[in-house]
Amino acid sequence: MSIITPGFHGLRRGGGPQLPPGQYLAHDFPVLSAGPTPKVRTERWEFVITTETGEEKSWNWAEFTALPYEDVTVDIHCVTKWSKLGTGWRGVAVDTLLQDVETAADYVMAHSYDGYTTNLPLEDLVDGQAWVAYRYEGGALTPEHGGPARLLVPHLYLWKSAKWLHKLRMMLEDEPGFWEEAGYHNYGDPWREQRYQGD
Repeated sequence: MSIITPGFHGLRRGGGPQLPPGQYLAHDFPVLSAGPTPKVRTERWEFVITTETGEEKSWNWAEFTALPYEDVTVDIHCVTKWSKLGTGWRGVAVDTLLQDVETAADYVMAHSYDGYTTNLPLEDLVDGQAWVAYRYEGGALTPEHGGPARLLVPHLYLWKSAKWLHKLRMMLEDEPGFWEEAGYHNYGDPWREQRYQGD
């Protein structure tokens, strides 16, 4: 029996990895951020889900890391054209976090501790497609890569996987986040090269 992990799309006939159009294979893990790296201490860290009616559900670090977790191996793709294959993460599935949340929302705004935001359709965060990740390749997720916890949505460009995640806010109507307001594509599918508005 073979196991195919999320984000795996096979190999090209030439034997090399299949990458989304316009991407190159990175062997390191480049660090790219819109601003300085915030220092978020786990003693003060809190993750919150806010519904469209204003109801909140929250977890501190001890509560969050006690939740059922998943270890996943996925490919990640940055809008700056690098892709990294077979990356290993541990996190809590967004499905798990939403189990007791009542919402009629179709959209979500991810909020980070540094003020960064990015919008996503709710359907792209459920059904085993997204996690709030807190470990990377067997170690704690470093601040440079979004630690203590970041959103991980590997089927979209990496700017949608908000670093230093603080909150998911449910929305009935879509609205743009930080990079979307600056001209990035509203959705960000790497296989369709949706880097900028109009792509």
